[in-house]
Amino acid sequence: MTEQDRVTVNDPRGPVNNGPGPQNVFYGAGSEWMIRKGVESLRIFREDRMRLADRFVPPVGYRVAADRLEKPGSVVLVEAPPGSGRRAAAIMLLHELGEDEGTNDEAVRFEELPATDKDEAPLAPGEGDRFLLDLSGIVDEEAYANAQRHLAVRRSQVQEAGAHMVVVLPSGMEHAHATDLEPPTVTLGRPRGVAVVTRYLRMDRMTFRPADLGSADLQRLYDRSPMRELARLAGLVRAARDSGRFGADFAGWLDQALHAVTDRAGEVGRQVATVRTTPERALLLATAVFEEARADTVYEAWHGLMRTVRHEEEATTELARTDFRERLAALEIERDPDGRLRFGRLAYADAVRTYFWVNFPGTRDDLRDWIGHAAGLRGLTTDDRVNVVVRFGERSLAVGRPDHLFDLVVRWANSATGTSCDPRAVAALELGLSHERFGGWFRRRMYECARSGPLSDGLVRVLTVACRQSLGATHPNQAMVRLHYLAVRKGEAAREAREALLDLGGRDRRLYRLLIDRLRDRTRRQPRGAEPHLRLLTELLRSDRAPDPPPWPDLFLAWETVFSQPPTELWKPMASSWLTAAAGDSTREMALGVMVGATRGRAAALHRLYAIACDWAGTARRPSRAAAVAALFWQHIDHAQYARTESTERAGAGPRTTEEAR
Repeated sequence: MTEQDRVTVNDPRGPVNNGPGPQNVFYGAGSEWMIRKGVESLRIFREDRMRLADRFVPPVGYRVAADRLEKPGSVVLVEAPPGSGRRAAAIMLLHELGEDEGTNDEAVRFEELPATDKDEAPLAPGEGDRFLLDLSGIVDEEAYANAQRHLAVRRSQVQEAGAHMVVVLPSGMEHAHATDLEPPTVTLGRPRGVAVVTRYLRMDRMTFRPADLGSADLQRLYDRSPMRELARLAGLVRAARDSGRFGADFAGWLDQALHAVTDRAGEVGRQVATVRTTPERALLLATAVFEEARADTVYEAWHGLMRTVRHEEEATTELARTDFRERLAALEIERDPDGRLRFGRLAYADAVRTYFWVNFPGTRDDLRDWIGHAAGLRGLTTDDRVNVVVRFGERSLAVGRPDHLFDLVVRWANSATGTSCDPRAVAALELGLSHERFGGWFRRRMYECARSGPLSDGLVRVLTVACRQSLGATHPNQAMVRLHYLAVRKGEAAREAREALLDLGGRDRRLYRLLIDRLRDRTRRQPRGAEPHLRLLTELLRSDRAPDPPPWPDLFLAWETVFSQPPTELWKPMASSWLTAAAGDSTREMALGVMVGATRGRAAALHRLYAIACDWAGTARRPSRAAAVAALFWQHIDHAQYARTESTERAGAGPRTTEEAR
């Protein structure tokens, strides 16, 4: 079992850099990100959960929680100490409920919920849906009280719908628990550390004997280290094997990994203590951040760092100074045959980065500004740039500075030219969204940006891509809210947001209905500013956007909202698409009657639909079939007009005499 370093649920998988560079290994580490390099994905896709299941070691108390969760409508609260793998346990509790196929042609939802739901789409759970609510990062009593109020509402919704929810409670906040939290709370223990490491190594096809994992040093790690560190240890063993630089036997790989976990911080501290000058320390840090980049690029990044920290250049010419090769050798930095720089010891670069961010807090603003420029150096490959962004982001988040990472998201996005979307900004934002402690912070910042005043097209694009690729998979309701705010802006980037929103709404029936409700609400609530919402709604109501089979009651309500507005050209593609659909599939003919019924007999709406059908029939590819469909549509319109006329006459006729009644 393991503790994930993210903020939303998904597989605890992550990239593992199998090369000689820094090893970013987490519990469930596996698939690559965007190539998702160095980043744990949050997506709770089934294949990711299956990977976690292969590596999962149930903790004490797990079976009690599983038994309580099995009944439809169950909500189980779990508490466990930090580092015990409580998130992984929560994910597996939900995963082991069964297959993902749901009822009514809808897949079971498997999502993490935000601690609060301000201005978010409603939960609307369905039977069998599964939800994770992770409150473990809350440390403030007021925030916890607010979260518990939201929990009470969601708990009731989940119970009524026959869904399932697991809530991870914060550690050390027992005194602030609401009284109604106590009965269903299950306390989880710590899984056996040796079992976790063994499971990981076996999944990586390592050949070893049980006795190889029995040293006193390992036992101390088993007893004290967070699950993510035990997963990291196993990942480092694999990295040592795959690098080909640390021997050919398990004992040697394990020894390297053990030193990387236990000794690297002290080794870096001793080296920095002996390296006293700014150029030496700057080169050490630049190499750690840009490890595996070409030497000339690291050289350029090194000088950029010295300028950023305002180091005065030496008065002598470069030819009179210590040459670059000698500087590298003095710092035990290697240059491989391809001209790329690396440290000789496993995971040393990661330890160097950690040391500088922790022990030189006054330089963090400068480091942000340096990375803002250096991550764009011409000599960097796309992988190099992603590595740099991830390394900077991991350190900034580890010291509690998510704002530094978001600052760079905005800076890089705003500097994008044309219709491009800066991959550095996307990588940085997705890293923030995937962080266990700060993922909610990044979701809130996205929300604030989407609702704010003018945004650059570059930033709109980055927010859109993050919603489409990351947030839409982990928090689709929240992605829908943010995309809606972006989509009603002006400009080409907003058009891309509109397309992303409509694609998200068409992903399944639940999201489709949810988006219909949201657009109907905005169209009715904001009559003066209804046009952009109405435009989105009519686009969503086209035949090719609707699920199969179409949700006719929802379409009726949506069309009713559209036809309550004055006729516009927006109606034509919407109505024409259903006429075309009916011409090709007789089961879609029902749309004709539903659409006309939604006009509520409004004369202007009926006249406009009649004209649209005339135009459509005149340009259709299959004239005979089109004529039949148009005739059926006109018949519905005639009936609606007759019913309206008859109703009007009855309303205006007044009381009849007895003679008239005869």
